[in-house]
Amino acid sequence: MKIGFNLLLWTPHVTEAHLGLLATIKAAGYDGVEVPVFGGDPAHYRWLGERIADAGLAVTTVGLIPDPAHSPISDDAASRAAGLDHLKWLVDCSKALGAEVLCGPFHQPLGIFSGAGPTAEEIDRVVEAHQAMADYAAPDLTLGVETLNRFECYVLNTAEQAAALVARVDRPNYGYLYDTFHANIEEKDPVGVIAPTARAIVHVHISENDRGTPGRGHTPLAATLRALQAAGYDRWLTIEAFGLALPEVAAATRVWRKFFTDEDEVVREGIRAIRAGLAS
Repeated sequence: MKIGFNLLLWTPHVTEAHLGLLATIKAAGYDGVEVPVFGGDPAHYRWLGERIADAGLAVTTVGLIPDPAHSPISDDAASRAAGLDHLKWLVDCSKALGAEVLCGPFHQPLGIFSGAGPTAEEIDRVVEAHQAMADYAAPDLTLGVETLNRFECYVLNTAEQAAALVARVDRPNYGYLYDTFHANIEEKDPVGVIAPTARAIVHVHISENDRGTPGRGHTPLAATLRALQAAGYDRWLTIEAFGLALPEVAAATRVWRKFFTDEDEVVREGIRAIRAGLAS
């Protein structure tokens, strides 16, 4: 398995000012970085991809639905069309970057709720949009749709729901992202859901229960890694942690207090925890 680090710990938009992070992450032993695609254009990501490759790192990306005006599940046809355009923009930027995987909750806008679970019509709309997105991304970009906990979204919360969606989309470059933080909240058995849905898992986020340093909380990291190994998973293990450095990211991720001494702690200790878990 490859180990990556999500750059959202420092920024929602990676620029020249952040290039020094690449050497730090490479020196710590990581195989790649995950780049947030929340703004910019393909030309910017093409430039950035060259800098990441020069640093000897591979790359994945993470994206989301920015607002209801770009929602694949909207009742409004114009919003659904704008949503599909946004999904294709995510693909264009990810391909320009040279990404292997584009992951994230690109099924609905974050923090928007209907007061109930998803309707059959909403799921149908996600299937239609993601089939078009997967066809547009094929063959060299894999899509990993992310399940989030019920306090962040309502369309996709569990591994069972995600596996069912993957089966309906039915594209070879489409699967789901298993995130240890969200599974810790939503699953009765966060480790037990891995085996029955493993064929649909195309990406993994290692995120501690408090979204701080992996290995310092109660997320069953070693058991999770053993289950992934037993299921034959051999893709990315990407650390996703959040801090207070960026007010807009802290607000979106509900981070109100400090979870680690500094970002270097997350980088150093996170990879050690993953390697120890894999070795066990």
